Amino acid sequence: MTPTNQIVGRFWRMWKIGGCGKKRWQKTEESVLAVAFFVASKDPKEPSHSAALLTSLSRGHCASAPVTGLLIQKPVFPSRSRTDHSLSSVVKQFVVANAPLVAGIASLLALAFAFYLVRYILRQDAGNERVQELSRDIQAGAKTFMTREFRYLAIFAVVVAVVLYSMPETGLPTTVGFLVGTVASGLAGWIGMWIATKSNGRTAHAAQTSFAKALNIAYSGGSTMGFSVVGLGLLGLAVIYALFPEHSHAWLGYAFGSSCVALFLRVGGGIYTKSADVGADVVGKVEAGIPEDDPRNPGVIADNVGDNVGDVAGMGSDLYESYVSAVAATMFLGAEVDFAAAFPNLGFEDLGLMIAFLFGVLGIVSSIIGYFFVNAGEGTDVSYEQQAANARSALNRGTTVANVLTSLLALGLIFWLVPAGESAAAVIDDAAASMDVRWALFLTILSGLITGVVIGKATEYYTSEYAPVKQIAESAETGAATTIIEGLGTGMLSTVVPALAVSVATLLAYYLGGLFGIALAALGMLLTLGVVLSTDAYGPITDNAQGISEMANLGQDVRERCEALDSAGNTTAAIGKGFAIGSAALAALAWLATYFSEAAAQNLLSLEAGVNLMNPAVLVGLLLGAMLTFYLSSVGIHAISRGGAAVVNEVRRQFDEIDGVRSGDTKPDYARCVDITTGAALREMMLPGVVVLVAPVVVGALPGLGVEALAGLLAGVLMSGFLTAIFMSNAGGAWDNAKKYIESGVHGGKGSEAHKASVVGDTVGDPLKDTAGPSLNVLIKLMGKVAVIFLPLFAYLLG
Repeated sequence: MTPTNQIVGRFWRMWKIGGCGKKRWQKTEESVLAVAFFVASKDPKEPSHSAALLTSLSRGHCASAPVTGLLIQKPVFPSRSRTDHSLSSVVKQFVVANAPLVAGIASLLALAFAFYLVRYILRQDAGNERVQELSRDIQAGAKTFMTREFRYLAIFAVVVAVVLYSMPETGLPTTVGFLVGTVASGLAGWIGMWIATKSNGRTAHAAQTSFAKALNIAYSGGSTMGFSVVGLGLLGLAVIYALFPEHSHAWLGYAFGSSCVALFLRVGGGIYTKSADVGADVVGKVEAGIPEDDPRNPGVIADNVGDNVGDVAGMGSDLYESYVSAVAATMFLGAEVDFAAAFPNLGFEDLGLMIAFLFGVLGIVSSIIGYFFVNAGEGTDVSYEQQAANARSALNRGTTVANVLTSLLALGLIFWLVPAGESAAAVIDDAAASMDVRWALFLTILSGLITGVVIGKATEYYTSEYAPVKQIAESAETGAATTIIEGLGTGMLSTVVPALAVSVATLLAYYLGGLFGIALAALGMLLTLGVVLSTDAYGPITDNAQGISEMANLGQDVRERCEALDSAGNTTAAIGKGFAIGSAALAALAWLATYFSEAAAQNLLSLEAGVNLMNPAVLVGLLLGAMLTFYLSSVGIHAISRGGAAVVNEVRRQFDEIDGVRSGDTKPDYARCVDITTGAALREMMLPGVVVLVAPVVVGALPGLGVEALAGLLAGVLMSGFLTAIFMSNAGGAWDNAKKYIESGVHGGKGSEAHKASVVGDTVGDPLKDTAGPSLNVLIKLMGKVAVIFLPLFAYLLG
């Protein structure tokens, strides 16, 4: 190849870096001109210095030379060693160049493993006719809700797609990415709901003979959801990158599509499940005095349906969005990091972008291995407490193995791909660390992993049977008012550790890797999502199994085994909520970093100057962002109040008007309660969805506000939303487990005055932990994506 062709090829590859190509091209325009002058004017008999000139230019420090006509003084060129052509180097080049393909293969592996788990579950005995009938009722209700919800979502997606397609310059790739992301995320949510409703009855039936087998079935059902999420999420990004390698807005559109699905499934599912739960509890446990999950309660099936559409499909779509957001943000910001300039002999391009795919591959492999470490002893001759402890230990073991293995594999991958000899500050523009860039990258990943563990442990402490929950249970002896007061204080206090953990991770990640480091920390927290979501989705399955064992009269021993499984599931569900909120905060930080990076690339903001807090527009943005947190929470809570009241009236009507329902001689009309809660949830979820999407566009486009005010809006939403979500989730979880702690026999046990007070606390906490709090996860992530996607519009309006 001639020197001229080498130069042209080199700059063509630099142009193809992706959505950040504009920024890089601006940086290299003058260099290209200098190369053209040099090639045109040099004596063909002289030795070629083109390669050396290219090296100097690509490192960004070629000295300028005075130009006279077409003549240019010869610069002093640094020496360049020969490219390594060893087998190891060839393998590295192949892996990096084909990282999307490798990620696609790993994604198919995750989906194949999920299919294997589905086959295992469906081969298990579905139980007697009563168990199968209850499972069919729950599955029919879940399908009814999600089918109707997807119809609303389809209309919504078409409207948004039309708006995105009209965007200047980025319309087509953003729209295609959005539609693919919407379909993939919706499919993951449907798979989770479907397999959960297939697993619940089989778990209850297996508990008749084997505690360990029941745990394995429930965990396999949760794992199907977990591996479907990571498989479809990473596969979709790989496909979108293959279609639009030069358009980062296609990746952003994919993440945006997943956010819209999460908004519907998380908010709509949360309103559904808590409307049914509150309505069934108020009439059943408080007024009629019948046990929870009693088949005489007309709202009991709707309550169990809610576990699947809210806590399985809703949580899965929420974490799907976080996972895709972290990978896409890492790709976007990683494209700005030019490893090839820092290491001329590296041999491949775009490592910062491609490494996001490779980290995703490591997470999938580690999560699959972690799955096989989840097993428990039979526990037939041990107490309820020991059975629950065995289940918790088994679930924690799988997560721990996956985290440790991911850390080791990430360390190996970084040291294999990135050469030694350069500091993080020399390679990454806005990093400050002087340590070797390899260790800096690893520590950013590790900081995210550790932050997830810390938030999970803090959530477990405040919501499981430790001192805070026991204190709430003790306060229940003096009435409902003190129970609520104690729970509020516990929820507020529980924000301290997560806030400190995210703060430390953010500072450390930025010091080590700049904006790219923040995205890597968010990705690090979510790398083991396959196994983390498995333990989280396990909880609703065991909750359903416990209810089915009660309604099908499978016996006291079976109920105790299912309750032990459910106790562990309550802990994992609470930890999962904390993990979801923490990962949402880091993912939102990554999108805030992406917003600043893209706004600077379009000359709308300055990375060096940032935003000025003395600017009134920025302060207004901060205030509006904080306000939106409370507005969205209010909408969710009021929706549950109205939906719960509708269920209460329907349950009362059936008790009063249908002979034999209260006595158990006549089967209640379960479908009517399912229909009421479905309609209420779908009506109530539309307004907050529109507000979340429109608010960033309005703030960014209004004269007097603009992109700096929008930065304030994103920061305000992030700070207030993160802390409020932690508070709501942990307060609700603490009230829930205080009630269960009393039901285990302390403070008078079931039916006591303390138990009645704890039921009130649990009822108050339900809308907080399962609707208002989780909906804020979507809010803080979705707004960042909307802001980045509509930046070209703001640039157009500003001329």
